[in-house]
Amino acid sequence: MKPAHVRFRSIDPDTPLADRLVGGLGYPLRGAALPTVVGLVLLHFLALLPLTLGLLASLLVWGATWRYAAECMLHTANGFADPPDVGLGDSDRAAWGLTVVHVVAAAFCVAMPFYSPALFAPTLLAVALVLPAIDMALAFDGSLLVALNPAHWGEIIRRFGWSYLIPVGINLAVGVLALLATWITAGLPRLLSLPLFGFAYTYLIVLGFHLMGAMIHRRHEHFGLTPEAAVLAEALGQNDDQRLLDRVRELAVDDPMAATQLLVPRLQDREAPAELHQAYRDLLRRQQLTDALLVHGQIRIAALIAANEPRKALGMMQDCSAIDPDFLPDDPGNAGAIAEFAARHGMRRMALKLCRGWLAQWPRDARAPAVALLAARELEANGQAMEASVLLGRIAGVWTDHPQHDELLARIEQLKSGTRA
Repeated sequence: MKPAHVRFRSIDPDTPLADRLVGGLGYPLRGAALPTVVGLVLLHFLALLPLTLGLLASLLVWGATWRYAAECMLHTANGFADPPDVGLGDSDRAAWGLTVVHVVAAAFCVAMPFYSPALFAPTLLAVALVLPAIDMALAFDGSLLVALNPAHWGEIIRRFGWSYLIPVGINLAVGVLALLATWITAGLPRLLSLPLFGFAYTYLIVLGFHLMGAMIHRRHEHFGLTPEAAVLAEALGQNDDQRLLDRVRELAVDDPMAATQLLVPRLQDREAPAELHQAYRDLLRRQQLTDALLVHGQIRIAALIAANEPRKALGMMQDCSAIDPDFLPDDPGNAGAIAEFAARHGMRRMALKLCRGWLAQWPRDARAPAVALLAARELEANGQAMEASVLLGRIAGVWTDHPQHDELLARIEQLKSGTRA
């Protein structure tokens, strides 16, 4: 039996490189990459340790940075859309090889202006040109001898063509940033400069390696690579969902009702992907089956709240409200959770709609005082303090023995005196 609960996002190798480039800009800031990048940035403060300890700590941090970047490259090259968790792969040898290569390259570029200023620009360009090839070789093979072979560089560059200039540009940006860091650090406190430039370096390194992985993924057959994501998706049955979706779209052209019925058995599984639910709603909307849309909305909201996805549940609530302005989740817990989420994110009108509907639908539920307090806060923020006071007074009169009764009375007094909570 396939473990359908294990799901991941993969990406099509034929996705245009421009789309990969634009989508990749947020790669270092999402999923497992964000806490990893933040952690690596904070570790740069270890450079404040005295003398040798500080230097050794810095080398260890850079080794960890390139180790994670190498994991990102391999993960992306294998077709996975999201960043890997820390320590998923075995890239220690590659990490130290990358550390040695980049430290030597940086030292060479920094020293060149003192030796021959005229050679600095050509040296920086040459280093930026060959580093991506070295990085790719080290990430995949781990051998420094192979990575430093000029014939190997030429073969990699030939396979990529003009798109090879993308990681070259990233390397140039990292090099320029390194120089800026050297010049500006003298004018900034180290407590500020270390995290600032540490973040910029780490972001660009992870981005560059991710984009190199994307380029390899696009040409995986030239490297003899079988993307693991495609193999794993097949084993877990995720491709079954894509095939079902393709079949539904094909059938919907002539028979939308049959296409709708084809989706129903899969949607009864809690783990059905969002794409199938959206296709189902699109088909219902096309057939003007509004009652079925609202029933599906109720079921979907309950599942999303149970999965701790209140943002998506709120989106479903908005979709159903556009069909029926009086729509309300059929469970008070779900309705309250969406109301709280909407209030936290500044969606005052939706929060008030949910609170009013909640209090009208479940006036005897023991959570009514808490919902009334939420509604009063939103009303007050909306300049309706009098209405908020009346609402709380009505609820306080009903729930005289409730643990929050005193809180209700206190808020009424605050509203009457014009004092905000």
